[in-house]
Amino acid sequence: MHDLSLFDQAADLHRKGQLAAAEILYLKLLKARADHIDALRMLGFLHYQQGRFPEALSLIDKALAIKPVHAETLNSRALVLLGLRRPADALASFEQALAVRPDYVTALNNRGNVLQELKRPAEALASYERALAIQPAHVQALYNRGIVLRDLRRPAEALASFDRALAIKPDHVDALNNRGVVLRDLNRPSEALASYERALAVRPHYVEALNNRGSALRDLRRLTEALASHDEALALDPANADTLCSRGVVLRDLKRFAEALASFEQVLAIDPGHRYAFAGMAYAALAVCDWARTAIIAGELAARIARRSSVIPPFTLLGYGSDPALQLECAKIYIEDVTRVPAQPLATKTGRHDGKLRIAYLSADFRQHPVASLIAQLIELHDRARFEIVGVSFGPDDHSDLRARLARAFDAFHDVRWQSDREVAELLSRLQVDIAVDLGGHTHDARLGILAHRPAPVQVSYLGYAGSTGAGFIDYVIADKTVLPLDQQPFYTERIVHLPDCFLVNDSTRKIAARTPTRREAGLPDEGFVFCSFNNNNKITKPVFDVWMRLLRAVEGSVLWLSQDNVDASENLRRAAAARGIEPARLLFAPRLDLYEDHLARHRLADLFLDTLPYNAHATASDALWAGLPLLTCRGASFAGRVATSLLQAAGLPELVTNDLGAYEASALRLATDAPLLRSFRQRLAQNRATCPLFDTDRLRRHVERAYATMWRLQQRGERPASFSVEPER
Repeated sequence: MHDLSLFDQAADLHRKGQLAAAEILYLKLLKARADHIDALRMLGFLHYQQGRFPEALSLIDKALAIKPVHAETLNSRALVLLGLRRPADALASFEQALAVRPDYVTALNNRGNVLQELKRPAEALASYERALAIQPAHVQALYNRGIVLRDLRRPAEALASFDRALAIKPDHVDALNNRGVVLRDLNRPSEALASYERALAVRPHYVEALNNRGSALRDLRRLTEALASHDEALALDPANADTLCSRGVVLRDLKRFAEALASFEQVLAIDPGHRYAFAGMAYAALAVCDWARTAIIAGELAARIARRSSVIPPFTLLGYGSDPALQLECAKIYIEDVTRVPAQPLATKTGRHDGKLRIAYLSADFRQHPVASLIAQLIELHDRARFEIVGVSFGPDDHSDLRARLARAFDAFHDVRWQSDREVAELLSRLQVDIAVDLGGHTHDARLGILAHRPAPVQVSYLGYAGSTGAGFIDYVIADKTVLPLDQQPFYTERIVHLPDCFLVNDSTRKIAARTPTRREAGLPDEGFVFCSFNNNNKITKPVFDVWMRLLRAVEGSVLWLSQDNVDASENLRRAAAARGIEPARLLFAPRLDLYEDHLARHRLADLFLDTLPYNAHATASDALWAGLPLLTCRGASFAGRVATSLLQAAGLPELVTNDLGAYEASALRLATDAPLLRSFRQRLAQNRATCPLFDTDRLRRHVERAYATMWRLQQRGERPASFSVEPER
C-alpha cells in the first residue's frame, strides 16, 4: 500500500507538470524497489519530456525487460526513439504496441506522425483514419489528419478535418493556423486571414500565424499591412528564415527591391539551404541592376539547379542566360514544387460537338497589361462560325477599358480569381472545353496548377512566357521558326508549333495619341540624338549597358531614355554610367503614364530603340515598331532572346537584326550618325505598317485557328501531340 500511495503522489505531481518533485518520488520508489515497472515507465517518460532521451530509453528498456508486451511502455519507447532521431526504430516500436493493443488510439496517432516524418503520407493517413474510426472525436488525430491531407495536396479534405477538430476544441491554435494555410491553398485568402486572426486572438505572439497572416494580406494586395505583420513576427523571432523570406517577397511586390535583396540575404546567412531565398535574391538583384551581385548569383545558379537545392522561378532564370538545358531543368523543378499532378486527372469530355471548337484562354492579365493589349483584337476576330471563345480570368479586375473590352469580346467570360485550381479545372471540364490555352506560363500570378488537373483534351502554352513550362500536361507551345527552331525540341516538354510569320499577336487597332509631347514635356533635351529602351530595368545587363555607354561617348550630345522602374535601379544605372565616364544626367527616366496611347505617342520623340540581351523586348518592341520607332536587336540564343528578331523580320526590317554585340554596337553607331540611313528605316517602317505580317492581326488569327484545328485533328485520331508547322496563306 505504501508503494502504491507513493506512486499515486508522484503521478499526480507529474500530471500537474511538477516534474522535479515527481522525479524525486519516482527515484525514491525505485530505490526501494528497482523493478517497479510503473515507476520505471513513468520516470522514463518524464525524462523524455525533459529531453533527456538516453536516460529515458534506458529506464523504459528496463521496464520492457520486466514486461515486454506492455503497449503503453512500447508507445513511450517509440516517442523516445523519435527524440533520438531514430524514426524507423520508433515506427517498429509503435507497431509492437499496436500488435499488443490494436485499438490503442494514441499509438495509432503517433504511428501516423512517424510515418509522416518518414515521408510516407498515404500510410500516415491510413493510421489516422484507423484512430478516428475508433475515436471519432480524437482532436489530435483530426489535426494530424488535416496536416497529411494538405501534404497530399487534398486541401478541401484537410479543411474539413481541421474544422472537425475545431468544432471539438475551438481554441486549438495550430488547427486555426493550418486551417488558414489550406484556405490559402484553396485560394480563399479572406477566410484564411480570419482564421489566422482567430489563432492570434488565442496566442498573440504566435510567430508562424503572424507570418502566415502577412502572406494572406499579400494575396489580398494589402501589401503595407502584410509587411507590418511580417515585421511583428520578426520582432518576436528576428532570425526566423521563413518570415524573413516572406518579408522579402512583400518588399519585392512593393518595388522596394534593395530592401528585399537585404532580406533575402539575411535568410541565406541564417539558412544557406533555404529553397526559396536564393531565387528572391536573384530577381531583386536583376531588378536593381546590381551587376556585382548578379555575377555572383549567375555563377551559383547552375549548381543550385543541378543539386535541386533551390527552387528558381524560370522567369527569373531568363534574365541570367540562354542555356536551354538549364532552363528546362529549372522549369521542371519549379513545376514539381508548385504543382503536383493529381493521381486521377479530370476525365475530359469530348462528346459535345456542334461543329465548333471551344477554346478557353486562361490568364491573370485580362486587364491593363501587355498580354491583354496584344491579344484583344485576336479574341474579337476569331471565327465564330468555327470557334467558341471562352475567357478565364484569375487576375485582378482593374476596371479598365481594356478589361471591359476583353469581357465583351469573349463568348463567355469567367472571373475565377477566388476559386481553387481544382474548382477552375472542374469549370473547364463542365464547359467541355476542347483546347485550353494558357497565356501566362511562369509569369507573375500564373496558375498552371489549373491545367495540371487535365480539364481539356488539348492544352497549349502561348504568348506570355518565352520558354518551356516543364509541365508534362501542356501539349503544345505556339512559336515560330525564328524564336524556337525545331532543334530546340529536346529542351521543351511541349511539342513545338510554328506559325508562318511571327508568333507574337498584335492589335492593329491600337490607338496612338494624336498629340506628341514636346521634348521638354517628356524630360528630354531640346537637341541631341535619343537612344531609347523602354524595357523593364531588370532586362538591362552589364554587357549591353557597356555598349550603350560607348555609344553615348561616341555620339556627342546623345542621351539614353529608359523606363523609370524603381529608384534603386535608376540610382545604380546612373552610378554605373559615371563609373564609365558618362555624365549621369545623360540617362533619363520616363515615368509610367496613365494612358497607353500617350505612352505610344512619346515614342515619336526617340530616334532609335536599343534592345536588351539575353532577354529581348517583346511587347515593348512591338509598341516601338507600331509607333514608328526603328529598333535594333541582337539575336540571342534562346526563345526570350530571339523575339525582337522575329518581330523585325515580320515587319520587313531584317537589316536591323545583328548576330553579336560587336555588330550591334557598330550598327547602332552607324544609325546614330547617318541620318539619311535612319530616316530610310523609319520611312520603310511607316510604309510597311499597314501591310506587313507583324501587324496583320487577321492573318495571324487564321494561322492560329489552323494550328488549333490541326491539334484537334491529331487528338481526335488518337495520336500523340506532334510538332508541326502551319502553312502560310498565299
